[in-house]
Amino acid sequence: MSPAPAPPRVVRPYLEELVRRTRAVCGPRLVGVLAVGSLALGDYRHGRSDVDVTVVVDRRLPGRTLSDLAGALAHPALPCPAAGLELVVYPADFTVRPSGEAGYLMDLNTGPSLPERVSYDPAESPAFWYVLDRSLAHQSGLVLFGGPVREVIAAPERPDVLAALRTSVREHADGEGHVADNRVLNGCRSVVYCRTGRWRAKRGAAGEVAASEEAFRPLVEDALRSFERPRETALTLPEARVRDFLAWVAERVDEAVEAAGAEGGPTGSR
Repeated sequence: MSPAPAPPRVVRPYLEELVRRTRAVCGPRLVGVLAVGSLALGDYRHGRSDVDVTVVVDRRLPGRTLSDLAGALAHPALPCPAAGLELVVYPADFTVRPSGEAGYLMDLNTGPSLPERVSYDPAESPAFWYVLDRSLAHQSGLVLFGGPVREVIAAPERPDVLAALRTSVREHADGEGHVADNRVLNGCRSVVYCRTGRWRAKRGAAGEVAASEEAFRPLVEDALRSFERPRETALTLPEARVRDFLAWVAERVDEAVEAAGAEGGPTGSR
């Protein structure tokens, strides 16, 4: 396994301050801080990508620690240089075992381009986002503080990941709240995961799909061009073609689910 890439220079001071504040608030109860998402996969696009961070803590945090942490990290108290910060706090006794549940202690969305949100109840959120994030974290998480990622975060079982992908594709097919190019690129990444059991960066996965699926190549290439632009100036993609593509993606996910069931459900990324 190749080493995770270093964070881009433009976000390094922010990540360093985020870790410093998290250590100051959580103290000895802090187990680990990981960069996930595009940072972990080496595909961060400044002005477009979010900063995705996973924090793992001892469940026995003092009562107000989580709300204090949210206050310390929320934009603009800590100015976010990216489109936004998506930060999830998990208890260590949860992440060390495979799970298909959301399982978080806190989910914080903040930043110049993200609606402000903080949740302390995992029942408030669809589980699939967190299952996919932990699967990617186990494979490619970039350690900012703490021990090796695979000692901290277990890979969710492959059937749970595929079930989460199935829900994710439905979510993106609905389209509400998602930029069209991101819907297409996430679909590409879903297909490549189903084929290989590995997470690829969105642009790398899109290149693979464009090369192998001639019918969808123009749409995928348009999505790639749009992804180079800030969210506010993203290109308009033909909705009917986006939906047709995501319906094709859903079929590929369903095939992977059926294959996993026939094989007895192989687990996790390797």
